[in-house]
Amino acid sequence: MTWLITGGAGYIGAHVARALADAGERVVALDDLSAGVPGRLPDRIPLVHGSALDGDLLKRTLAEHAVTGVVHLAARKQVGESVARPARYYQENVGGLATLLDAAAGAGVRRFLFSSSAAVYGNPDVDLITEDTPCAPMSPYGETKLTGEWLVRAAGRAHGMATVCLRYFNVAGAAEPALADTGVFNVIPMVFDRLTRDEAPRIFGDDYPTPDGTCVRDYIHVADLAEAHLAAVRRLTTEGASGDLTVNIGRGEGVSVRELVTLVGEVTGDRRPALVEPRRPGDAPRAVASAALAERELGWTARRGVREMVESAWAGWCLHRGLRPDPRS
Repeated sequence: MTWLITGGAGYIGAHVARALADAGERVVALDDLSAGVPGRLPDRIPLVHGSALDGDLLKRTLAEHAVTGVVHLAARKQVGESVARPARYYQENVGGLATLLDAAAGAGVRRFLFSSSAAVYGNPDVDLITEDTPCAPMSPYGETKLTGEWLVRAAGRAHGMATVCLRYFNVAGAAEPALADTGVFNVIPMVFDRLTRDEAPRIFGDDYPTPDGTCVRDYIHVADLAEAHLAAVRRLTTEGASGDLTVNIGRGEGVSVRELVTLVGEVTGDRRPALVEPRRPGDAPRAVASAALAERELGWTARRGVREMVESAWAGWCLHRGLRPDPRS
């Protein structure tokens, strides 16, 4: 087996590529480097510079590397940007996927793993989100992920591909500091950024119907997420693998924003109180995964806790910004 990993030099992609390669899989990465960093990949993993929108490049890459399976992670993923530029998100997320599926089918690829998102669910009023919870995305980003799932399943049926869609919840942490997320788009790096600029962290809304009034989320360590991909790859490569599977990837445990900010203060040594600001439109009070199907179908469960996520993310933040961790932390 040889696996093409699109977005393979990205934050999540590099973790997945390394996990598969360390497990003995042959891997080739494709990345347009808009957010990817070539140095995240070891020399043993070839990197093709290009986009999933480039059908000719995809066909050459699939043929030259004798690719037999695809892990598709490349996508635009910022909710706010998707609201401002929906056409770009549909073009890149859905158009790129369509181009890739067409090239994969033409090359005889029969195994396809798609990176989806909990954003497909929208704002469900449930204690635990299962794979049967109705999907009602609230942003163009979430819409492109749900459309992507439909497209993957349709292509699987049409071309005899075995497919898996993984719906990620909130990804954080790093397997090692050099692989940490360098963006400031998610809650943990957003808190780091405020503290680094000597500003108090912010909490958007403290009047939600939750134990401490702040939103509750399910956080998953990126190394656990990479292991979930490996488990899905193993399922796809079992003899007679067929059909489609859609699975939540989370810990099944909720952590409130206030609890997370407090933990960041403990890890960084900067315990200044957070500023409470008005709610942001569209924020669900609670979004926590049911992880039962992943354990049953993939034999996978998350092994790392939220403190490990914050500690590893902070080590990466300090490395990439030339900071020294506070010795009190």
